[in-house]
Amino acid sequence: MPAVFIGHGSPMNIILKNDFTKHLSELGKKLPQPEAIMVISAHWLTRGTFVTCMERPQQIYDFYGFPAELYDFKYGCVGSPKHAAMTKKTVKGIEINCSDEWGLDHASWAVLKHMYPQGDMPVYEMSLDMTKDAAFHYNLGKQLADLRSKGILIIGSGNMVHNLRLMDYDTDAPSDDWVVEIDEKIKRCLLEKNHADLIDYQKLDTSIRKAIPTLDHYLPMLYIIGMQQKNDKLRFVHEGYQNNTISMRCFVLG
Repeated sequence: MPAVFIGHGSPMNIILKNDFTKHLSELGKKLPQPEAIMVISAHWLTRGTFVTCMERPQQIYDFYGFPAELYDFKYGCVGSPKHAAMTKKTVKGIEINCSDEWGLDHASWAVLKHMYPQGDMPVYEMSLDMTKDAAFHYNLGKQLADLRSKGILIIGSGNMVHNLRLMDYDTDAPSDDWVVEIDEKIKRCLLEKNHADLIDYQKLDTSIRKAIPTLDHYLPMLYIIGMQQKNDKLRFVHEGYQNNTISMRCFVLG
């Protein structure tokens, strides 16, 4: 299976029709059909690494103050305890814990709503251990790469540039120069397979602390490039910005 990174942006994309949601819909039709989907979520932050292990994961509306239409939407997919157990066995030297308390947050279902609108694929999530550094997450991604050969579509869902403190509430607000410059630097590293600079991201640019004020939305991308194999080609399936300070860049490896 390919491996995918999605820059998911605002929850408003659940109901918006724009280039981003159009490209997600097109992507879902082009990818080979998976046995299950694992989403590495920027919105599930933990001490230790967890996967959801329930048959029927709850749908989590982890956002506030948005239109009622977003909270009324139901994405009725099932979980996949079998593939969650497979994930636990695949990783060596790092304990992967089972969770029956989380579910699917909007980093998962808000994206899958466009890619697989029928909700007919089993889905489970993996959390981010926020006690670990960037290199840990990249190296865990390397171990997870073996799941691709077992029919699992792995999606990292976050945003490469993500600053909510400086964002504009207008979805289509133009982006500041520093947002575009850093997004382009990340793009260049991805195309050159320069993973070292993406792991040691603080050296990329003097504005990097504004672009990545916290690691949560950046880390899912490191998992996906950690899975890159020798013959994998990287292609961007969406490029753009929302709310000034959010890069919506998405790519596929495979």
